[in-house]
Amino acid sequence: MKNRITFFREAIKNIRTSGTVVPSSKFLVKKMLAGIDFKTARVLVEFGPGSGIITKEILNRMHPDARLFCFEINAVFYNHLSNYNHPQLIMVKTSAADIRKVIQKHGFEQVDYVVSSLPLAIMPSDVSLEILENTHDVLRSNGGFIQYQYSLQNKKDVKKVFGQHVSIQFVTLNVPPAFVYFCKKVQ
Repeated sequence: MKNRITFFREAIKNIRTSGTVVPSSKFLVKKMLAGIDFKTARVLVEFGPGSGIITKEILNRMHPDARLFCFEINAVFYNHLSNYNHPQLIMVKTSAADIRKVIQKHGFEQVDYVVSSLPLAIMPSDVSLEILENTHDVLRSNGGFIQYQYSLQNKKDVKKVFGQHVSIQFVTLNVPPAFVYFCKKVQ
């Protein structure tokens, strides 16, 4: 993005799908990515990359053989990220609920990690639950789902899908402060 003002304008215009008006802080990004084993991860997914703050950091840390699928439905953000022309980045302009179709189209059956910035709390509950369930279904055993939110409103849905394998940490150095859900698929 050219600057934070462009992000702010686009986020305000589409608050129902962006869920925020400022990009994630470096502290939030660091916390979200701390649990990812980038040495072994080969298929990573990012839901709602927005301006690409987290995307850039994932691409910088990824193994050379890994792929990153970014699901972005906002046209401005999608076009911005499509300009990265990174050989490991696969941009898709579709709902996160379509995760299985997208990864299978590219020859994969499972995902190692999903990092999400989706505003689950302001989505219709059936949509957010579908995204959580579909994500759980495609995660490999011991795979991780990392989601940040500004409230604990969706804690019940996250625990419904991931059971007792959910831990939550609070990041104060973000505007606004955020809760980070670390979820693990255990089978």
